[in-house]
Amino acid sequence: MRIYHGSQKIIEKPIYGAGKPYNDYGQGFYCTESIEIAKEWAVEQDRDGFSNAYELDVEGLKILNLNDEQFCILHWLSILLENRYFDIRFSIAAEAKEYILDKFRVNYKTADIIRGYRADDSYFSFAQDFLNNAISYRQLNRAMHLGNLGEQIVLKSKKAFGRINFLDFELAESEIWYPKKKERDDTARQDYFDSRNSRRQMGDLFISQIIDKEMTTDDLRI
Repeated sequence: MRIYHGSQKIIEKPIYGAGKPYNDYGQGFYCTESIEIAKEWAVEQDRDGFSNAYELDVEGLKILNLNDEQFCILHWLSILLENRYFDIRFSIAAEAKEYILDKFRVNYKTADIIRGYRADDSYFSFAQDFLNNAISYRQLNRAMHLGNLGEQIVLKSKKAFGRINFLDFELAESEIWYPKKKERDDTARQDYFDSRNSRRQMGDLFISQIIDKEMTTDDLRI
């Protein structure tokens, strides 16, 4: 597998155990299969970055793919709730957090690699709205596909880090890639706000209903 890591620096040897513990899926090395997405992730408004390219041998590695049919958005959200800070202002959000962690928790810490959505600022705000009962399960599902904000591949284990080899790097110019990054995010946000402001559809499920009906991972309505 060829993967890319967008960064402010060239990283020839990713280090196991480095990185922030409060990222989406905890500590790990966060990559993408798209060089374009990596370049967008690498830049800031007035600062260039680098797209680092690697070859990853996945033979024999345990890969947790959160986009598999056996999982739903609530499984993805349960991992975020374990690692990211959510602004829990209302009682429904606190109850929702407790329920999702109880009913949809994923044993992700044994995985060598995790594949799933990337919770940048846009995705994170969508997830918070769902916890606060502001959008339905259908709207959250739709929001995750808006703007093509990107899927990430995260190396989690020492075994996975031992299988990655640096290939090369490319400069990511801020003047080129920051406008693309902003446009992608703006598109997702606008589509999301349009969806959020649309009329409720028959059968829409909100987190309060999911809790009240005691829905779990095998419920066909989810």
